[in-house]
Amino acid sequence: MVPHTQLPGGQFLLFTLMAKLAVGAVLATMLVRFPWFRRILLTEKRDWPARLVFAASVGIPLTAGVISRLLLNYNALDLTLAGTFLAGLLAGPYAGAIVGVMMGLPPIFAGEWGALPFAVGCGFAGGGLREICPKEAIWHFSPLFFTGLHRHVWRLVRRFEIDWVVILLAAPIALELIAQAVGTQWPARLFVLQPHTWSLWAAVLISTVLSIAIPIKIWNSARTEHRLQEQEKLLMASRLDALASQINPHFLFNTLTSISSLIRSEPEKARTLIVKLSGLLRRLLRSQEHFVSLRDELEAIDEYLDIESIRFGPQLKIEKQIDPATLDLIVPSMLLQPLVENSIKHGLSQKLGEGRITIRSVREREHAIIDVIDNGVGIPSGDASRVKGSGIGLRNVNERLHVIYGANYQLQLDSVPGEGTCARIVIPHMGVAARGIA
Repeated sequence: MVPHTQLPGGQFLLFTLMAKLAVGAVLATMLVRFPWFRRILLTEKRDWPARLVFAASVGIPLTAGVISRLLLNYNALDLTLAGTFLAGLLAGPYAGAIVGVMMGLPPIFAGEWGALPFAVGCGFAGGGLREICPKEAIWHFSPLFFTGLHRHVWRLVRRFEIDWVVILLAAPIALELIAQAVGTQWPARLFVLQPHTWSLWAAVLISTVLSIAIPIKIWNSARTEHRLQEQEKLLMASRLDALASQINPHFLFNTLTSISSLIRSEPEKARTLIVKLSGLLRRLLRSQEHFVSLRDELEAIDEYLDIESIRFGPQLKIEKQIDPATLDLIVPSMLLQPLVENSIKHGLSQKLGEGRITIRSVREREHAIIDVIDNGVGIPSGDASRVKGSGIGLRNVNERLHVIYGANYQLQLDSVPGEGTCARIVIPHMGVAARGIA
């Protein structure tokens, strides 16, 4: 960095103005990274604790900047006008006044008696403007205000309509002109960066506006990003609801079809199936969660397999090879039932002799692998992709994996005609925290 004693006055002033903008942008970016600060920004009607937290969050680092200017002569760290006005504009007149008191007190000990009333006045000015200005107009105040400034001025002059962009622009400029007048008349009583040419005057006024507009832009971008995340979360929950509503009727229809075929030939078996089905439906109705542990999912599968075992009798064999480390894995509810149902309906129902279904789970590093394997008739070579996309159950499972975990996760089908099929799911190994997705 070139020492300021080696720079002409005009260049040093421009350097200081650019440094002020950078300091303001860095401070705004740092504050918005804290969740509690973002929560304050998201609400327009704030209670007193929230206002005090906002005032302290903004006022403490800005006051440290004023003290650094007094002790170290770093003029770029003094953001008195912009900081107090911004605090009042976003949190109300009293929050602006509190920040004004915090920033105006240290200069008094250096003999700058005008600093305190000016800082408090800037806070009240920003707060007063907030009281009369539409709140969304404040958040629309952008560093690129000059691109449409001519249209706003023309609307104000021609139609005599209140244009809040012009007013938000004029207020800090007016405060800067007042500060310049006081600082020129009484140089030791109020600190200002004094320009000596018209071009430097313009630079000072523009930097004053930008030092307010840039933090607003940064914070508004954070608000918009948060709202988009919330909307995406709600959209995903809606899609999961829609997919789950497809699974339950599909499963219920298939099971009732099986029961209807037994009513005349084996009424006692049909009655037992109805009892089992009512128990399984009762479980489904009790649980409204999108995610359950693998242990709970396997218990639901056991109830479903009880129904199928009654239908098929001793010819249906069930085998489980479950890694204990995967039992607490959080999985989408009703994820395995369509796979088991597909194995029975399309793999084993057409097979002569004993049918076997193996449910296997293992953990490999940060992922869990769940297989549903049958020794049925299999899928003809090259038809795995078509089968995965045609049936409601398999298509539903595949889409749920896409929605929840991303495009890299999908249902994998591996089949050998005449020997059987393996439906494999690979998902990230997540614990109870994954329930928050729902």
